[in-house]
Amino acid sequence: MSSVGLAAAEPPLAVAAAAAPDKPKYDPRTRALIDGPIAATLVRLAAPNMLVMLAQTSVGLVETYFVGKLGTDALAGVALVFPLLMLMQMMSAGAMGGGISSAIARALGGGRRADANALALHAVAIALGFGLAFTVGLLGGGRWLYSAMGGSGASLDAALIYSGVIFSGAVLVWLFNSLSNVIRGTGNMAVPAWVTIVGVVVLIPLSPCLIFGLGPLPRLGVAGGAVAVLIYYAAGSIALVAYLRSGNSVVRLAFAGIRLRWPLFYDILRVGLVAALVTVQTNLTIAIATGLVGVFGPAAIAGYGTGSRLEYLLIPLVFGLGGPLVAMVGTNIGAKRPDRALRVAWIGAAIAAGLCELIGLCAALFPQAWLSLFGSDPEMLDAGTRYLRVVGPAYGLFGLGMALYFASQGAGRLLWPLIANFARLVIAALGGYMALRFTGNLTQVFVALAAALATFGLVNAAAVYAGVWFTRERVTR
Repeated sequence: MSSVGLAAAEPPLAVAAAAAPDKPKYDPRTRALIDGPIAATLVRLAAPNMLVMLAQTSVGLVETYFVGKLGTDALAGVALVFPLLMLMQMMSAGAMGGGISSAIARALGGGRRADANALALHAVAIALGFGLAFTVGLLGGGRWLYSAMGGSGASLDAALIYSGVIFSGAVLVWLFNSLSNVIRGTGNMAVPAWVTIVGVVVLIPLSPCLIFGLGPLPRLGVAGGAVAVLIYYAAGSIALVAYLRSGNSVVRLAFAGIRLRWPLFYDILRVGLVAALVTVQTNLTIAIATGLVGVFGPAAIAGYGTGSRLEYLLIPLVFGLGGPLVAMVGTNIGAKRPDRALRVAWIGAAIAAGLCELIGLCAALFPQAWLSLFGSDPEMLDAGTRYLRVVGPAYGLFGLGMALYFASQGAGRLLWPLIANFARLVIAALGGYMALRFTGNLTQVFVALAAALATFGLVNAAAVYAGVWFTRERVTR
């Protein structure tokens, strides 16, 4: 019997709440997501994800350290490329990757194993398309973009060299992250984690060898770091493909006998594209906030950047829970268990909010303990202290909102997270501008940023509590 597209095969949530026919037979790993203890399962699945994020963070820090040995121009060139590279990472791993995990989890939860297998191939096709788009866009428009960002002379040359290498292999980055999320959608967080960690162990010594030409390897300069990163993603993608084609994976990746179908693309893209908009909004919010703080001078920028770096470190923590939340919520939605899906979301959100709030309160009470790691300039320390004391207590609501964002990915309902993040953007930009114009006080700008974070978390929480995941169920009734 031929497989039916997801748009037709997946019943609306109204039907999902009704009595279902015979229960499908689940793989034991899928059954654990449906029947296992929620908190224990979330924590067990989150641990490998956190290791992945810490490993990937260490790669960036190590590469930056060695590139810095080449001089200020090389370091500045890589810094110009970094925001675009991070945007691609966030879109491929968190945004579109979440759409992939969500679609596969819902298919498995609904007992539609054939659709889940087909979705793996559709994820590969999406990765190839978006990867090529990044390659064409950055190779063609890189010089204009990096010049607009302030690059010139030797730093612009270094940026173009690094960007030319890294984005020529953008497909490898997209493929690695897409395949990882195919596996995460089955509830398996360990395999992507191990592939990442083993790759990092190899990458850390490989990067300086290619940058400086150690041993038989050529001296590639700033391009060496980019080449090492692409080798890492290529080898990792091969390992993930091998796993997905083995008999050990819940979902099997097949290249023959599967027809590409729009309903399956749609089931990934309807979540992934909205999540990508959220990612763009987030980066725009950070850029606007940096511009507002920049009015107060370089020391204020340094203090804000140093303080807000702690906020960036919350993302690996929340992402560690986010992957399991996508898989567990999606699987339970597919299995017609909306009540359990909501319990998973709220338990995960409570864990994330508690951990982030603890970090935020510690930062607010002892800001110097963090800031002094990066410098001792009195003006920088003053600006960073103001930021952490005002914004730190809002970290809990940020964690709450991020966890519910991931849970909403699993449910395939991202309209309200998009609205919540847009509200954050508006409050940060408009509130920060008004604080700047009418008070001229840096602390009041930070108050606007704290209000923006709090709004993001509260709007997400209110929407999920109001039942927006199941709007169609209410309309049908």
